[in-house]
Amino acid sequence: MSDPRVAEPWLPDLCRLPRLGAMLGIAQLVVVVVALVPDARSAWDLPRFASTSGYALWLALSVSVLLCVSRRPLSRLPARTGALVAVAGATLGAAAAAAVVHTLFASVSEAGTWPGAFRFVGGSAAMVAMITTLALRYFYIIDRWQAQVGAHARAEVDALQARIRPHFLFNSMNMIATLVRRDPALAERAVLDLSDLFRAALGAGDGSSTLAEEVRLAEHYLSIEQLRLGDRLRVEWHRPEPLPWTLPMPRLLLQPLLENAVLHGVSRLPDGGTVHIELLANAEVLLLRVRNPSLPPEAPGVHGAGHAQRSIGHRLGYAFGPRARMTSGYAAGYYDCELSLPLTPGRRTS
Repeated sequence: MSDPRVAEPWLPDLCRLPRLGAMLGIAQLVVVVVALVPDARSAWDLPRFASTSGYALWLALSVSVLLCVSRRPLSRLPARTGALVAVAGATLGAAAAAAVVHTLFASVSEAGTWPGAFRFVGGSAAMVAMITTLALRYFYIIDRWQAQVGAHARAEVDALQARIRPHFLFNSMNMIATLVRRDPALAERAVLDLSDLFRAALGAGDGSSTLAEEVRLAEHYLSIEQLRLGDRLRVEWHRPEPLPWTLPMPRLLLQPLLENAVLHGVSRLPDGGTVHIELLANAEVLLLRVRNPSLPPEAPGVHGAGHAQRSIGHRLGYAFGPRARMTSGYAAGYYDCELSLPLTPGRRTS
């Protein structure tokens, strides 16, 4: 089966409301710039500004609809050819619209109040050609950048899968082997927890998860590690309701933070320690905080958790946009990592 991403049109999508709003905003900005140009021969008053704005916005809307409708046919052409055809089509459409407007209004206006047909139609078409070229180029770069960020996020997920499978699997299987004779029921529970965790890891790049699913997987992971470390690993959850349990989020977002807390923190301490997990929500953000005792980062044999945190940072940025935040640091014998996820609308829109 072919990857649906391959068939995605390369021409920017002007059917989306944010893109349409940007096109209208650019058109209005051009009118403002022209009105502010000092020219003693041409005085701008409110009626003229309003009529010119209406004309510019109508042209921008018409061009946007034209490019929206023709997006898929134009995307079948080579990118350079398709872009030229798109700009040419927008220019011809603007020229035709300007010719109609000039004919209608020049016929009912006083002589000399409207510019000549060639100047009016040619100027409108040239302006639309320049604006369309700049806008399509800008949106094209934004789309390519977002595709690159998405590819990088998927690559980070693949790297996370490759990292979690061998190192955790071998330790867990050895632990389960010791439990089979001593406590079969506990061994069966560990196998089920392990299967749920790796099922999520294998599908980490397919679709999104929810807060409830991420917490459940985190509990499975910690349950397995508690069997391995015994009393050296203690876990405290703080999750006051209400919490947005159905909030969509990338898969395996919380588990890598807990893995770092256990492997780089608790397991390196002779007496172990307590991993504190806190979930707090208000009207705007969800806070996920993992806090664990740890040796200083500069201590011998202590390796940082940079790879997992960079992966999570990239995936958060791709899923939630710039409003998502991740902070971390070591202080007073503890390592803290906090994620801030927006709950209000405002994800990637461009």
